[in-house]
Amino acid sequence: MQRQNELALWSEKWPAPAKINLMLRIVGRRPDGYHLLQTVFQFTDLCDWLTFHPQADGKVGLLRTTPGVAEADDLTIRAANLLKSATGCGLGVCIELEKNLPMGGGLGGGSSDAATTLVVLNHLWGLGLSVAQLMELGLGLGADVPVFVYGQSAWAEGVGEKLQKIEVPEAWVLIVRPDCHVNTGQIFADKNLTRDSKSITIADFTAGQHTNDCTRVVIDRYQLIKDAIEDLSEYAEARLTGTGSCVFALFEGKNEAEAALSGLCVKWQVYLARAISQSPLYTKLAAVH
Repeated sequence: MQRQNELALWSEKWPAPAKINLMLRIVGRRPDGYHLLQTVFQFTDLCDWLTFHPQADGKVGLLRTTPGVAEADDLTIRAANLLKSATGCGLGVCIELEKNLPMGGGLGGGSSDAATTLVVLNHLWGLGLSVAQLMELGLGLGADVPVFVYGQSAWAEGVGEKLQKIEVPEAWVLIVRPDCHVNTGQIFADKNLTRDSKSITIADFTAGQHTNDCTRVVIDRYQLIKDAIEDLSEYAEARLTGTGSCVFALFEGKNEAEAALSGLCVKWQVYLARAISQSPLYTKLAAVH
């Protein structure tokens, strides 16, 4: 029976959720050039989906590559190989990725895929690493990976890796995706980017300080994103997530969100989702036990 249960877990589809940044402040810069941030992460139920198939030869590979991404560069492959290297695990896996989250949209899709790979393979391979150990591994893959491993709405500082659980209301979220790809490196290198914002507290954020310091630089460079923010602002407070390109707005009621969706979808690619406190990955893990 235990063997059957283990095999059943291998056939499951595992979510890799999108995140939104409810606030993003740049409060300094490290000597190595990395920017010091304050941000708030919240998850959504808009997800990529991953299925893991055991490989008897001990190799790691993809069932299908993502267009424009070499297999060796795919963050799921890098995550699986990093996990094998860190633990000495000799097992293999073929990863099947159903890609729904737009690339370069500021929703963290690649980082989320990597985190789901780390968390689920740690479980399927019986490695026994803690969440903290997986977060540390994930940081080597990208600054956003640890929060997806953490799996809770979080107040983040440092380069985004110092995480503290924060209570934020669940809501309906409308995400508008302009047809452009933001170069994050160029945004953080822009001479006009604010790099000395005053640090705030969680209480300040809760009281309504939702500034994203990247917004001004992004909309100066990308007219489509400026247009998307203006159009979405007709319905609710429109915010940029990360460095974009996606913009979002939160709604208490589904009817209001659907009304905005119907008004915007004529011109824009729009996603309607729930903004939630716990990653659906951990909801799924709890459900299969």
